[in-house]
Amino acid sequence: MELADSWATDAHKTLNVPYDCGLAIVRDADALRAAMGMHGAYLLHDAAGEPLDKVPEISRRGRAFPVWAVLRSLGRQGVVDLVDRLCGHAQAFAEGVRVIPGAEVLNDVVFTQVCAAFGDDARTRAVVERLLADGTAWMSGSTWRGRSVLRISVSNWSTTEEDVERSLEALRRVVETG
Repeated sequence: MELADSWATDAHKTLNVPYDCGLAIVRDADALRAAMGMHGAYLLHDAAGEPLDKVPEISRRGRAFPVWAVLRSLGRQGVVDLVDRLCGHAQAFAEGVRVIPGAEVLNDVVFTQVCAAFGDDARTRAVVERLLADGTAWMSGSTWRGRSVLRISVSNWSTTEEDVERSLEALRRVVETG
C-alpha cells in the first residue's frame, strides 16, 4: 500500500455507511487537486486547502461525517474486530457451501464475498430464485467470470454465527428440493 500512488475503496459495505461514502487515498495532493478541483472567483480560499479541490462535487452533503463517526465510535481495534468477524462469516459461508452436494465455491474467499455455483447456470439461477423466495436470507444472483453465481456478501455488522448457520440451512434446503 505504501508504494501506491493512489488507491480507492468503498466504506459502504464494511462500515455500513451510506452508498456514496467512497474513499480515495492519493499520494500527490497536486494531482488530486488537478483531477477533482473546481474553481470560481466567488469561492473563498483557505491556505490549509480546499475541500472543493478533493471531490468532484462542490454542493454535496458532508459524506465524510458518517465514515468519521463510525471510525471514531469503533476505534482502530473495533474496525479490526469488525473486519475479522465479517471475514470469518464469509469463510464459514464458503465452508458451508462446499459441503452441499453439487455446490462449488468459485472464488478465493479473502474478504467478505463468496461466489457459489450449483452446476450449470440455469440450476444456479434457480437456486438463487428459490433462496430469495424462501425469505430466510437475502443473497443475490450475479455473474462472475462468465458464470451465473449466488453472490454471498457478508457486510452487516450485526450478522451472527447463528445468522450464517440459518442462512446455510435455507440454502441447503432449497438446493435439496430443487
